[in-house]
Amino acid sequence: QVMEGEPFYHFSHRGTRQRALSRHWGWHTRLTRDPQVLWFEQQTVKRRSKRGTGVVPTDPWFPKQWYMNNDVHPDLNILTAWSRGYTGMGVVLTVLDDGLEKDHPDLAANYDPLASYDFNSNDPDPQPRYDDGDKNWHGTRCAGEVAAVANNGICGAGVAYNAKIGGVRMLDGSIMDIVEAQALSLQPQYIHIYSASWGPEDDGRTVDGPGVLAAAAFHRGVTQGRGGLGSIFIWASGNGGTNYDNCNCDGYSNSIYTVSVGSVLGDGHRPRYSESCPAILTTTYSSRTTSKVQIVTTDLHHRCTDKHTGTSASAPLAAGMVALALEANPALTWRDLQHLIIRASKPAHLQAEDWAENGVGRRVSHYYGYGLLDAGLLVQAATTWTGTRPQEKCSVQALQVPRDIGSGLTISMDVSSCSESIRSLEHVQVQLSLSYSRRGDLVVALSSPMGTKSTLVTLRPYDTSQDGYKDWTFMSTHFWDENPKGIWTLQLENRGDDRNTAPCPSCPPGQLMSVTLHLHGTDEDMPARRSAATATDECLRRDEQGACQDCGSSLYTHHGSCLSYCPPRHYGRARGATPGDTTRVCASCHPSCYTCQGASAHNCTSCPSGRTFQDVSHTCQHP
Repeated sequence: QVMEGEPFYHFSHRGTRQRALSRHWGWHTRLTRDPQVLWFEQQTVKRRSKRGTGVVPTDPWFPKQWYMNNDVHPDLNILTAWSRGYTGMGVVLTVLDDGLEKDHPDLAANYDPLASYDFNSNDPDPQPRYDDGDKNWHGTRCAGEVAAVANNGICGAGVAYNAKIGGVRMLDGSIMDIVEAQALSLQPQYIHIYSASWGPEDDGRTVDGPGVLAAAAFHRGVTQGRGGLGSIFIWASGNGGTNYDNCNCDGYSNSIYTVSVGSVLGDGHRPRYSESCPAILTTTYSSRTTSKVQIVTTDLHHRCTDKHTGTSASAPLAAGMVALALEANPALTWRDLQHLIIRASKPAHLQAEDWAENGVGRRVSHYYGYGLLDAGLLVQAATTWTGTRPQEKCSVQALQVPRDIGSGLTISMDVSSCSESIRSLEHVQVQLSLSYSRRGDLVVALSSPMGTKSTLVTLRPYDTSQDGYKDWTFMSTHFWDENPKGIWTLQLENRGDDRNTAPCPSCPPGQLMSVTLHLHGTDEDMPARRSAATATDECLRRDEQGACQDCGSSLYTHHGSCLSYCPPRHYGRARGATPGDTTRVCASCHPSCYTCQGASAHNCTSCPSGRTFQDVSHTCQHP
C-alpha cells in the first residue's frame, strides 16, 4: 500500500509489525540494495500530546487535591506523568468493594460494565445498596480516586482519568471464600488491575488469610491473567494501627502476589491507624492533619467529598499510578511492576524510627516499605524497563526436630544450595508452625547474610491466643535485590510480660515445630541495572548558584529547574528575551486564576476554591 505526498512515499507492509521499534531486516536489506531508492527509514509511532490544553485539570475541586497538585512537597508527582501524555488510556481497573455508583456524573464516562459484577445479588449491576445510613459509599469513593473524569467541571480528577473503571459489589453481604475467588478472577483477560481495601479484622488478635479458592485465584491471576503477564492486585495494608495490629498476620496483604500499600499524612507523619510489616512495598498519602481537606473523590448520590481517608484511600491512588505505568509499558509483568514500584518509591520526608539501609543500599521501613510512590519516576522507569528473567523459588527446611522456644530462640539456616538459581532476591517467606501460651508476645525477626534485619511480626498485646501459628507464612520485601548466599538467622523472642515466659500450667511448652525459608528471585544481577531515580539532567545552562537558566525548547524553566509542565497558577510561554530566544518559561497567572493561558484576569481556565468560573469572560469571580 503506497501513500503519496510529494516528495515523500509512505509504504506500508502487512508483514511488518505496525508498532515495531526495531527495523525489519528483510525489507531493510532489499531497499538498501535498490539503486533508485535515495533514502528510506522505517517509521515508528511517536508520542505527541496536544499543547494548549494544559496539563493541570480545570475541575473545580482539583485545587483541593493537595496530594497531586504541588501543594505539598513532595506530592505524588502525578502532574509529571500526565505531562508525558500518560493518563491511563487503554487500561482497565476494577474496585473490589461494596458497589459502584455507575451513573455518577464524574464516573459515568469512564464506567466499564465489562469490568463490573455484583456477587452479593448475582447480577451484572454493581450499583450500591442505598439505605438510611448510606454506608455503602466506600467503593464509589475508591473508584473516583482512580478514574474520576477530568476537565468536565465536576469534582476533581482521578489519577488515571482516562482509564476504564469497573466495580465489584462483594462486601455488602456474606463474604465467603468462593465470593472472594470469583471477584479476584473476574474477566482476568480484560481487567488489568484489581484494587482492594479489605481483609481480615484489624483487631490486633486475628491471624487469617485467603481460603483455598481465593489463594488459587491469586495464583491463577498472576500466571494466566492479562495474557500471561499476570493480573495486578493492589492491596491496602490495613487500618489496625490503634490495635497494634501487624499486616503480616493478614494473608492478603502479605501475599507475594499483591502490592501492599501503606499510608502517610501530608506532613510526613504516620497515621495512628497505619499498620507496620515488611510486606508493605510502597506508600501514598491518605489524609492530612493541617487542614480539613482529606482525599477528594466521588461520593454517593452524585456528590463529591473531600473527607475520604484511611489506608483504603492510599491503595486506589497507587492503583491509578500503576495504570499510568501500564499505559507507558503494557508489556510489564506483575513482577516487573513490583521492581519498578520499589525503584520509584522514595523515603522523602516520611517519619519513622526504623528506616534502615538494606544490602543493596536502599532505605526501607516497616511502616512505608520503600517510601512515597512517585508517578513521574514510575512512568519514566516503565518506558525503559527490560523484562525480568523468570521467577526462581528455592526452599530450605531449617528444623529437623522441634525446639523449645522459652524466652527466646535463634535458628541459623545455610542457603548455599539456593545460590545456583537465585542471584537477586525478590520476596522472602518464612513458613512456620509453633505453639505458645500467648501468641502476641512473640516477636519474630529474620536477618539476611548481608545484614538486613526484618521484623516479621511485632508485639501484638491484644493477641492472647493459645493457638500459636499453624503453618503460617510471613513475608518480607526488605531483602529485594540482595544476594541470598550465606547464613540466614531467624530470631523468636518473648517481648511480653515476664510471667508469660513460662507457659501456663495447663499449656504445652512453647515449641517451634517447623520452619521453612522460601526464597524467590531471579538469576540476574539486578543491582547492576541503573537506578530509575537518576533522571537525565536536561539543563543546558546554569547560573553561578546552580539554578537552571535554559532547559532547551522542549521543557519549561521554572524556579531554576526544568519541568515538563507548568504547575498550577502558571502558564507556559516563550521567554523571548532576545529575538532568537526559544527558551520556554512558566509565567505567573493573574492571582484570581488557578490555571490560565495568559497573564490577565481574562485568561483564566479554572479557578481556585471559593471563586466561580465565568465561561464568557474567562474570569474567576467571588460568588
